[in-house]
Amino acid sequence: MKPTHDTCDCNAIHEDVIACVRTHMPDNQQFHALANLYKMFADATRVKIMWALSKERMCVCDLAVLLGITKSAVSHQLKSLRLTNLVHNEKIGKNVYYSLLDNHVREMLSNGFEHSQE
Repeated sequence: MKPTHDTCDCNAIHEDVIACVRTHMPDNQQFHALANLYKMFADATRVKIMWALSKERMCVCDLAVLLGITKSAVSHQLKSLRLTNLVHNEKIGKNVYYSLLDNHVREMLSNGFEHSQE
């Protein structure tokens, strides 16, 4: 079998490299939190909702019409996005409006689109 160039074929352990990386390594909780954050970007409906909210503050009814899905489906996705601190809501009278939580979310979305186009 021909060796591949993307695997390490050495037996040396670079302890200095391991020690250096280990000192900067986040704890497991932070890795899980980041993985959960990125899970929100793994669903096209949630990404569409975030993209729409990056353009305008919107209510559930408007998002449902825009995306051609039920208000219940939009609400379900918004709950996940809210619990992951990607969107927030604001009640004005009888209406509840959603928007992205902050510019970090907008930048993640923008960077993701830019990277996917490469």
